[in-house]
Amino acid sequence: MTLEPGGAAAGAPGAPRRPGAGVPFLDLQAPYAELRAGIDRAVSRVLSSGRYLLGPEIEAFESEFAGYCGTAYCVAVNSGCDALELALRALGVGPGDDVLVPSHTFIATWIAVSAAGARPVPVEPAGGGTLIDAAGVEAAVTPRTRAVVPVHLYGHPVDLDPLREVAHRHGLHVLEDAAQAHGARYRGQRVGAAPSVAAFSFYPGKNLGAMGDGGAVVTADAELAGRLRMLRNYGSRAKYRHELRSGNSRLDEVQAAVLRVKLARLDEWNARRARLAGRYRAGLGGLDWLRLPEAAPWAEHVWHVYPVRTRHRDALAGHLAEAGVQTLSHYPVPVHLSPAYASAGLPAGSLPRAERLAAELLSLPMGPHVTDGQAEAVLDAVRSFRPPE
Repeated sequence: MTLEPGGAAAGAPGAPRRPGAGVPFLDLQAPYAELRAGIDRAVSRVLSSGRYLLGPEIEAFESEFAGYCGTAYCVAVNSGCDALELALRALGVGPGDDVLVPSHTFIATWIAVSAAGARPVPVEPAGGGTLIDAAGVEAAVTPRTRAVVPVHLYGHPVDLDPLREVAHRHGLHVLEDAAQAHGARYRGQRVGAAPSVAAFSFYPGKNLGAMGDGGAVVTADAELAGRLRMLRNYGSRAKYRHELRSGNSRLDEVQAAVLRVKLARLDEWNARRARLAGRYRAGLGGLDWLRLPEAAPWAEHVWHVYPVRTRHRDALAGHLAEAGVQTLSHYPVPVHLSPAYASAGLPAGSLPRAERLAAELLSLPMGPHVTDGQAEAVLDAVRSFRPPE
């Protein structure tokens, strides 16, 4: 199984419950078992080459992933958080700027803005959902606002066209956080397709995951891609010629080679996730105490996780743990209430929608390798739960 980066330890609030046997939250051994021969060949090819950084595997993966997304350029870096930070810097966002971010997201979205020197300004999710929308963004724009980072959370795209129209009127950059949305489609186009600038994570638990950390930015802008390539490599286009102040954020050749193997299976694995999501909906749709995730008619959801909502979240999580079903809460501590952002001056109650989601969301086991028997075990366990009076 896996946690989000920096995930809670077992037994802590929001931590996955670890049964001795049963249904894991996510099986990371199964993908390797399925692709063992191809992955072993790819890794051996790199190890035998003697070229471990910025070599042919990176070039090939960048070309293949850009083509998969439907855009011109991909710049691979060493994490999804770095992808966001470097993209913001490449767009010219920095000290003195405000960047609009979702109030409900993984902390990396906010951290990347802070690392770029800007200030993250939270926007609450629209209505009773988990995603921000154009109306919320419009209401949050001030003269200091320079960019907005919509997050395609849990595998579902944000409604981008109205948001882009707002951004265009106010002169804002739009940087999509697609860390959980590899292969998702918005109105027929993949997330990251031109004219998007989108940041991806290849953390091992993602729909397209490496065997370590990794990330990438995709764009149709050649100049932006060029700046990103400098920013990931000490601000340099050529060895010992440093044009920008920057550090090291290179994806290595081994990870690129592994990602190339997995990319060929991504659509198939996303389809398996969608079938499992459909099975959950069919089996749990009649429970009046449980709210299930939905997909908009214009979106192709890739079901990075399957978060259900209930005011009985903790009791349900305990019940499922006893039944051998491992779950995870996304995200049990809202970013504005974390110690990292205590100085932001956003007390409890200031972002009620994010706080309610933090108290009610519980993610069920989801992945391309959940078996029929495991899916039935999850359904049986959830249906056997009796909410407390």
